[in-house]
Amino acid sequence: MKYLCLVYLNEEEWDAQSESEYSALVSDILAYREFLRRSGQLLDARSLQRSHTATTVRVREGGLVVTDGPFAETKKHLGGYMLIEARDLNEAIRIAANMPAAHRGSIEVRPLKELHAASPDQLPVE
Repeated sequence: MKYLCLVYLNEEEWDAQSESEYSALVSDILAYREFLRRSGQLLDARSLQRSHTATTVRVREGGLVVTDGPFAETKKHLGGYMLIEARDLNEAIRIAANMPAAHRGSIEVRPLKELHAASPDQLPVE
């Protein structure tokens, strides 16, 4: 089963790291990605640009509303993701718990779901 691991980090804490701390963390992240890739469990992984580069799009009452920045006002922002293959939720949690970013932020683990047009319960929620 496929799971999306959303990595949330406090950007202020991230910026407060020394260059050596940053380099060590990035090295750990890349090594863990490579380990998962070799095991066949990593399907994709990306880091995101800083939250101030985000743009939030909404359509309300027929009008387009575009807002600079992330939708939520929070200290932790989405910093990246890993798309993984795991036998079940327990294995996905184990994989997420071993992510270096889990020691500095949080990892939200979400199973992917296929949408099927014939099944109304599968439609996206607005």
